[in-house]
Amino acid sequence: MMLNTNALSKSFSAKRSVISRATGALGLGGTPPVTVYAVNEVSLSVAQGEVMGLVGESGCGKSTVGRLVAGLLPPTAGSITVNGRDIGKADVRNHLDTQMVFQNPYASVNPRQRVAEIISEAALFHGLVTKKEAPQFVRDLLRQVGLDPSYASRFPHQFSGGQRQRIAIARALSLNPKFIICDEAVSALDVSVQAQILNLFMDLRDSKGLTYLFISHNLAVVEYVADRVAIMYLGRIIELADTTDIFVRANHPYTQALIADAPRLDARVVEHRPIQGELPSPLNPPCGCTFHPRCPRAMPVCNVERPEFIEIAPRHWSACHLNTQMAV
Repeated sequence: MMLNTNALSKSFSAKRSVISRATGALGLGGTPPVTVYAVNEVSLSVAQGEVMGLVGESGCGKSTVGRLVAGLLPPTAGSITVNGRDIGKADVRNHLDTQMVFQNPYASVNPRQRVAEIISEAALFHGLVTKKEAPQFVRDLLRQVGLDPSYASRFPHQFSGGQRQRIAIARALSLNPKFIICDEAVSALDVSVQAQILNLFMDLRDSKGLTYLFISHNLAVVEYVADRVAIMYLGRIIELADTTDIFVRANHPYTQALIADAPRLDARVVEHRPIQGELPSPLNPPCGCTFHPRCPRAMPVCNVERPEFIEIAPRHWSACHLNTQMAV
């Protein structure tokens, strides 16, 4: 396996105010620190050469999973193994084969650096190329991502959003990665440009044998690129299956609602059915199944007991009490 996470969790605690800390130190109570569980016991595996889609509403924790796997955040609990190495124990220099492409190409590159510096900086720092080799190294990477090598002397502000994202992809490729995490990598781009960047990702996968964790809220994008899809809600994986099974035989009511809520070409014929209710606050998630306040098929057991994540069909996992109730 290229990636394996076991019960991966990440919590964030808000800092207490000066007054709250002072009253607490004096034994007068004070407000306890607030803890948010952004990622809660996520177990996920991605095979070499596979594209795993990670889908969910904003605030579900999917980007935090990406940052944990990339080593940008330390986990609160659980383990992460990438390419056979526990990244919690590995030296950062041994984690170069995992790179990340971020959402906003306007913010993910340094506006004061020329393209040549942006692409070659990390490779030079880690000794993968010499200063003499760097110019040709940059030209080769620009060709690989579909840009003219003469662009190496330009600054980021001279490019469109799609071109900047290609530069960011070239920077990720500069360290010869085996695993790339794409965090909403096309959501800030025009639809026509999205298709070009997605095709570039797929071409690079075929030519370089890359593995992707593709994080997105856009179901159409995930359906196009992913081999398997994991659905995330309030910090947990609630359904995981091959892409075809997710879009044809979705099991969890939340997955079904996401698919029903997606924009359709036949919208005038098929009634639009948005997901009911608001996403609960991660500061105070519901007891039992966290989706039950919005679920049209909620049962009394959903209010008090968290459903188990079980295999309901070959390679199809889901966490819903309907599966166990129907089996009884």
